[in-house]
Amino acid sequence: MSQINQQIKPFKATAFHNGKFVPVSDESLKGNWSVVFFYPADFTFVCPTELGDLADNYAEFQKLGVEIYAVSTDTHFTHKAWHDSSETIGKIRYPMVGDPTGTIARNFDVMIESEGLADRGTFVIDPEGRIQIVEITAGGIGRDASELLRKVKAAQYVASHPGEVCPAKWKEGDATLAPSLDLVGKI
Repeated sequence: MSQINQQIKPFKATAFHNGKFVPVSDESLKGNWSVVFFYPADFTFVCPTELGDLADNYAEFQKLGVEIYAVSTDTHFTHKAWHDSSETIGKIRYPMVGDPTGTIARNFDVMIESEGLADRGTFVIDPEGRIQIVEITAGGIGRDASELLRKVKAAQYVASHPGEVCPAKWKEGDATLAPSLDLVGKI
């Protein structure tokens, strides 16, 4: 079943964020746009490249009122150790959520049960706590923060402009479409 427009399921967890351990829950995601960014594990190979890319683009997400939550099945203690020992991970300013029980990964249906790890899952959540974008990639395929940023902008545009949609490759400032009978067969 598609997760699009589904309400996120309840969860409670602890994150490492700005040098502290902080509580995070499904309620933390409501009221603002959020990106929940699952990755398999700390101290690995593709994961730090993705998290570093997000860190490099974090200010742009923040300008849009978007909080990023990186989630793996590691503990918040492991996140702190990785943050303290890696130059790439050390630049992260968004919450790194520990999910050692796999509850959050199961809630978003990205748990690889046989490995106890999360798939590379990206979820964009609107301020009402509803999933607007879902992307799952294979373990060896890293994601691109600039493409995610483009998709978030499109989701925010569509949410604030009822009756308009964003075509393929849409970028902020580009023309949108207003679906109507007049457009049928003309695109």
